[in-house]
Amino acid sequence: MSPQNEENRKPPLDELGRKIGKNLGDAKRNLEEESEKLIAYLNDEVVPAVRQGSSRALRTAAEKLSRLAEYLEQNRSK
Repeated sequence: MSPQNEENRKPPLDELGRKIGKNLGDAKRNLEEESEKLIAYLNDEVVPAVRQGSSRALRTAAEKLSRLAEYLEQNRSK
């Protein structure tokens, strides 16, 4: 290949590199934005729901354990 042909090939490669760089930059920004949205959703919606469900489950378990303790005490001497 002549030096002139090589020079003609460089700009398209440079342009391709710029396009790829821009696309990667756009993808990175989109990923960061979506990650922030996901984190906000988890913090605002999921965590409170899990906490509420967990506290209900603990209260239910405590109530059932209390009933079991009463049953065991009543039937200890039988």
